[in-house]
Amino acid sequence: MSDTKKIMMLGNEAIARGAYEAGVKVSAAYPGTPSTEISENLVQYGDVLYCEWSPNEKVATEVAIGASMAGVRSMCSMKHVGVNVAADPLFTVSYIGVTGGLVMVAADDPGMYSSQNEQDTRMVARAAHVPVLEPSDSQEAKDFVKAAYEISEKYDTPVIVRTTTRLAHSQGMVALEDRTDVPDKTYERDIAKRVMMPAMAKKRHLVVEDREKRLEADACTMPINRVEMRDTKIGIIASGIPYQYVREAVPEASVLKLGMVNPLPRKLIEDFAKKVDKLYIVEELDPLTELQVRSWGIDCIGKEIFTVQGEYSANMIRSAILGQKTDAKSPAQVPNRPPILCPGCPHRSVYTVLNKLKIHAAGDIGCYTLGAVAPLSVIDTTVCMGSSISTLHGMEKAKGKDYIKNWVAVIGDSTFMHTGINSLMNMFYNQSTETVIILDNSTTGMTGHQDHAATGKTLMGEVVPAINISRLCSAIGIKNVTEVDAFDIVSLEKIIKEYVASDDLSVIITKSPCVMLNQRPVTHKCASDPEKCRKCGMCLKPGCPAVTKREDGTIAIDDTLCNGCDLCKSLCKFDAITDVPL
Repeated sequence: MSDTKKIMMLGNEAIARGAYEAGVKVSAAYPGTPSTEISENLVQYGDVLYCEWSPNEKVATEVAIGASMAGVRSMCSMKHVGVNVAADPLFTVSYIGVTGGLVMVAADDPGMYSSQNEQDTRMVARAAHVPVLEPSDSQEAKDFVKAAYEISEKYDTPVIVRTTTRLAHSQGMVALEDRTDVPDKTYERDIAKRVMMPAMAKKRHLVVEDREKRLEADACTMPINRVEMRDTKIGIIASGIPYQYVREAVPEASVLKLGMVNPLPRKLIEDFAKKVDKLYIVEELDPLTELQVRSWGIDCIGKEIFTVQGEYSANMIRSAILGQKTDAKSPAQVPNRPPILCPGCPHRSVYTVLNKLKIHAAGDIGCYTLGAVAPLSVIDTTVCMGSSISTLHGMEKAKGKDYIKNWVAVIGDSTFMHTGINSLMNMFYNQSTETVIILDNSTTGMTGHQDHAATGKTLMGEVVPAINISRLCSAIGIKNVTEVDAFDIVSLEKIIKEYVASDDLSVIITKSPCVMLNQRPVTHKCASDPEKCRKCGMCLKPGCPAVTKREDGTIAIDDTLCNGCDLCKSLCKFDAITDVPL
């Protein structure tokens, strides 16, 4: 009997459900907001499919490609900057095509809520000649994933399902259905199709061009692209979450809702444009649809009235199209809450030592990027995953050791496994003399504490041998490799001084689990003694939110925030901070 009940689901939950219902058998991903919850929800169906956290998005894509080649439906999931990491296999599998359906879920981040840039995955997809579906709500998120597999197998192509932060983390009603039992396809050897040497690739490129032409024509009758004719004075082309804003802001307008945003259904767009007096194109981020439509000689209004930055809203669209100013009251003014490391975070201890030694850090992507902000203000650069090590190496090769004699690279354990290993190998191979600090907090902290290859546990919950980061660094050939407790600031300061002054490549691994993992039991809280406090402010320098200053200048410690890491205690020379057992 079919399961037709409806439940509320996040967009990411619905995507996972869609993959389950579509008969997916292999899923690979690297955690990255706003895509992380897809795999975390998909793993609940682990009795009928395999899920993994891969070291990075390139590997995840290649795992999904291999599963597709073997004849089963597969999926890889990532945030938009992860698509950059996966671009190498993505561009080539576009030529190769699929055996079992292959879907990449790419989660863009308009507004950069948790990202270092605001790129548009549609740009990458267009360059890679890969079709893109873009759902507008949770129900469509599930349905479009299933449609993506049908398209993938019908047209012999990988398909991207593009989401955004707003869709990934908003809820909607979703009708559940049974899982489709998709028979495995038989693997047949086909070197001309799957081995992309130049002679083969040239022929496959022609296949890709023909495929795009067929998709463009067929998209005009696909149900995921639909025309909603109302008042013909205003016509709007929209997709994804902006479609929801359009319906709220201009409910009387005629709308061409695009479910497939690459390739665009040209004839459908041309016919729609002829039926309306004025055509608007509403799309967040880059004007991809607008530029394509203009290239066909169709008059339209787009980015001259809409921004290319950030998320849209119903009020913004109402103002831009209708000239109506919103009557909404200004939001309540609340105190600014800047991002900050958690109380008891081991990164704070490391940065406190670096700050004391006046050492600059080439930074990386993770919770520890917050070391760039006051009062720690240690990190000077952050580019992308794994870039800290390569950036520091480049600085040394550009200006010499003396120019960066007070610099280190800092990188988290998960990020090191992602792309830091290659950078460290490059340092060794090309004879760098710098110091790398691997902040090993035993998790992928920033995205919600996912495991990775060095934690000893898989996404499926299996306990497996953990990669030993110290031994890995030594195996590369690095002689100076030291592990130290992140909260042992005396030993940490000593080893940092020694290694930074050395003319040899060195690695310091600060080992202390993320305080949110509960691997370091909180056995006590810290408390201050105002009678002993000299008001020197040393305990305030790390910027722990649990430590504040009273009106009289003495220190107060909030026991509801304190996690008993003792960093403030170790900085106090007057015994004004003591432990209070729990």
